Amino acid sequence: MAAETPQPDADGFVPMFNGRDLSGWANINCAPETWSVRDGKVYCTGKPVGGLRTVKQYENFIVELEWRHLQRSGNSGFFAWGSAINAPGVPFLRGIEVQMLDHGYAEDFEKKTGKKSDWFTTHGDVFAIHGATMDYVGKTNGKRSFPTEDRSKPSPEWNHYRIVANNGALRLHVNGKEISGGDNANYRKGYLALESEGAPVEFRNLRIKELPSTGANGSNTAPVDPGWRAMFNSVDLRGWRTGAEVAARWSVGGEKLVLKAEAGGGTAAPLTTEAVFGDAEFIVDFQPPKAAAGMPAADAALTFRGTTIALAGAAGGKFSRFTITVRSGKIRVQRDAQPAVELALVGGAPARGALGLVATAGGGTFMNLHARDL
Repeated sequence: MAAETPQPDADGFVPMFNGRDLSGWANINCAPETWSVRDGKVYCTGKPVGGLRTVKQYENFIVELEWRHLQRSGNSGFFAWGSAINAPGVPFLRGIEVQMLDHGYAEDFEKKTGKKSDWFTTHGDVFAIHGATMDYVGKTNGKRSFPTEDRSKPSPEWNHYRIVANNGALRLHVNGKEISGGDNANYRKGYLALESEGAPVEFRNLRIKELPSTGANGSNTAPVDPGWRAMFNSVDLRGWRTGAEVAARWSVGGEKLVLKAEAGGGTAAPLTTEAVFGDAEFIVDFQPPKAAAGMPAADAALTFRGTTIALAGAAGGKFSRFTITVRSGKIRVQRDAQPAVELALVGGAPARGALGLVATAGGGTFMNLHARDL
């Protein structure tokens, strides 16, 4: 039976959520249980930090939704014009964040520091993060747009957001009044997303009205998702082969896979996927530990279909994004925006195989592992 196509209401809005399941949405990097439907609402556990995004990209639109935190000091957000997967080295999208923050967060900050925050509010800040840019309007510290009026309600009350986005300009209305925003955003076409960030939150009555295009081009449009799927759920090692040797060195924390340094030297047992791949493309963010004085940073490697693929050149203590493309017996490895390195699969390589992560005695950290079949 064909999927039901929502029909616009009298104001031109269509639902973004059918009240039954998460059709039309994609889990970016979270565990399967992070996002679900409860009593006709989108429910998020808040763990891990990550997102649920639309399958479709949007350029100009009006979005209306209601949200509420289910515990004091909760943190969440809505992303406009976001990337398809997480930005390098972080669990967040590149995009424009419309913050959803409970008042308890600011109260705790003031209690801890003895002063009110001058870099965030709990009433609807708007800001660009992780490569996105925007010129802020109204009250600003140059890094975000602050609300001109305090209008949001504390947990567990519901708040209503109306987000008007057109030609790179975005305005946020909180509980019926415009209070913050910005202009000249880049990207200004991309994915929309809900954020998981530490505490349970609910969303309801999500609807969208698309506005006419204003000609967003390749330079200000997020790359279209080519079919990425997460290999790591940012919570535990489901989907990976584990054992005593693996457990002794590998752990999960802070949305990262961490390999403990080994004083005795030698490499750790590879951590390998349960899934197998043929020709495929992988994204792996890797951070070597900071090197001791006079020593180079440790490199890591992947093992795939009988071949060891070096992840070389990342600076110690800093994440680099590696894109590895395996097609027709050839391997292409690109680190960040550096020139790609090409090599060949070993002779007689199997047609399919698991992906393995390998790091030296110095340890290392991995995150944002994604794959797609070619």
